[in-house]
Amino acid sequence: MKRMLWVILMMSCCATFISSLFPLYSEYYQLNSLQITILFAIYAVFLLPTLLIVGAKGSEWGLKRVIRFSIWISIVSTLIFLVSFDVWMLYVARILEGIAYGAFTGTASIFLLKQTSDDKVNKAIKLSGVTINIGFGLGPAISGLIVQYVHFQPLHLPYWFLLVMLLSSLVFLELLPKDEDSQVQKPAKTKISLDIPDDIRAHFWSFIGLPIFTVFTLVGIVFSLIPSFTKNVIYTDNLSISGLLILLLLGGGALVQFFPWPYNPVIRMRIGILFLAIGSWVIVFSGQTANLILLWAGIFIQAIGAGWTFQVTLRLAGELPKPNERPRVISAFYICAYSGFIVPIVGVGVLTQFFNLNLSLIVLNLFAALIVVYVLIYSMKFKHSYSKETASNH
Repeated sequence: MKRMLWVILMMSCCATFISSLFPLYSEYYQLNSLQITILFAIYAVFLLPTLLIVGAKGSEWGLKRVIRFSIWISIVSTLIFLVSFDVWMLYVARILEGIAYGAFTGTASIFLLKQTSDDKVNKAIKLSGVTINIGFGLGPAISGLIVQYVHFQPLHLPYWFLLVMLLSSLVFLELLPKDEDSQVQKPAKTKISLDIPDDIRAHFWSFIGLPIFTVFTLVGIVFSLIPSFTKNVIYTDNLSISGLLILLLLGGGALVQFFPWPYNPVIRMRIGILFLAIGSWVIVFSGQTANLILLWAGIFIQAIGAGWTFQVTLRLAGELPKPNERPRVISAFYICAYSGFIVPIVGVGVLTQFFNLNLSLIVLNLFAALIVVYVLIYSMKFKHSYSKETASNH
């Protein structure tokens, strides 16, 4: 399990590594907020269909083989960043990054679960979620610290570090056992589908899909716009700050998942999604007052909310379906999540063409607040159903 978690950590670092470099690219290529948000979101545009296809077909093709290809595609993407001399190359590299992580996400969780005994499945699901969060946070933190404090080829040196990280993940992957299922018998052809089982469909869309969509929407805003926000709204040129803020958001969100209280997942979700919304409004207020301390506080509050909401939704995505339906439901979970990286974030990018960045974030927060209210109302229905199901299982 540890080796596969290392592979997940390295690939997750790669997925968000560019975030701290956005201000440099913005200055070097003269990109506006909309172009930066498109550069961020185009990754998710190509990730989603790849995740849908590979999530359904990965077992047929061989899980380990698919993961190996996804790492190699990430390496190619990194090399393109390294040699880029025009803005179109950045978009190509981001597209390849999206394809790579889409293929990886669609198979890594299933591959991890296949290597895990039944009594440790819940632990594996929890640790994979924590590892993804830490990786997402570490990527921008590493790149931000390198460009801020190692004054040598800021648009190239970070990617040499990333290459070493990806090559290490390739080594660890090869140390893992083969995907035995694909060797022994060829699986029946799998239909590409997001069909959620009828008995959990309402709960999935309202209490798993919508909350994780909201998490990735608000976290995606931090990824794509916080580097510009800290520079243009909070007025600091320290590029490592945005990376460390992202690390606090995702790394902190991962660590709070180990905090035992509240144990009940419905209560944990309610508190988590409330904190997620409160943190976002504190971030907006920090922009109104140009207060860096408030920005750190808002990110910290949002970290608790994002961590708990991510933890509960992923737990339910693994817990509610029958074991044979679990891979499909977890793939649908990640599709809902990464959808949050596209429409709302591009929408904010468009709004910044007409309003300032802070006002654009207010509009997004109002949109997120409506979802939060709906989830809190639905949680009452879900709690009754979940309590009955839990009681029947014991």
